[in-house]
Amino acid sequence: MGSHKDSENPKATLPTPVTPAGRDALDAILADPGRTVIALDFDGTLAPIVPDPEQARAHPDAVATLAALAPRVLSVAVVTGRPAAVAVRHGGFAGVPGLEHLTVLGHYGAERWDAATDTVTAPPPHPGVTAVRAELPAVLDEAGAGEGTWIEEKGRAVAVHTRRAADPQATFEALRAPLTDLATRHGLIVEPGRMVLELRPPGMDKGVALRRHVVDSAATAVLYAGDDLGDLPAFAAVEKLRGEGVPGLLVCSGSTEVTELSERADLVVDGPEGVVRLLARIAEGVGAGGAQ
Repeated sequence: MGSHKDSENPKATLPTPVTPAGRDALDAILADPGRTVIALDFDGTLAPIVPDPEQARAHPDAVATLAALAPRVLSVAVVTGRPAAVAVRHGGFAGVPGLEHLTVLGHYGAERWDAATDTVTAPPPHPGVTAVRAELPAVLDEAGAGEGTWIEEKGRAVAVHTRRAADPQATFEALRAPLTDLATRHGLIVEPGRMVLELRPPGMDKGVALRRHVVDSAATAVLYAGDDLGDLPAFAAVEKLRGEGVPGLLVCSGSTEVTELSERADLVVDGPEGVVRLLARIAEGVGAGGAQ
């Protein structure tokens, strides 16, 4: 049972980051939440990974937790490879009291949805995506992708999933080279993830999107939580911001499939449930003293 002193300490119920930079960042977040950006990946971070991405939904407590936290910090942003509108729909973010200033940066930041206006802004689509979409079935056939491999249409990108294949990892590795060749021919890049290879336009990634959002917000601290290889650029952006004097807390939504993030994280939590629990504790820790 915690002491009365512990109940007055906002850090008493929070996990301790394993790095000095992480501990400094948590201190900065708690000291000045009104100048803090909380940025979060969607799939695997706010929403559990499921075999069919169309069935992915935010953790049952995620929206309520974000609604409690958002009014107390400078900004909450969801940074995702999904189309912004899809993340909003699957997350249940629209029209939620407390989330009036939520931002969703979709397609790695190429799209932006603002809760205040309920609108998505985006540049014209890359022509290479249309060309890749037309050629992709033949490339998969030629590569012997087989049953269980399927294509996800993402509007500004196309993704090939291998999670349902008889040997997901072997199929994933076998498709790397032919899909990279296809993407390169049409001016696209391949973004690998957890049993998925996404063909998308270059120039934007989660690091670019996150850094732009933090700088534009004039934030003095940032937390970023992610779970997959596509989150590595965001981790790198936070590390660079640290070097520029902006404390940053790196959170890995734990996964045995991706160790690169856990090895670089200041804090590893138990998947989306752990992320939501951490955010709830931060909300309690910052109390009512955040942004108004």
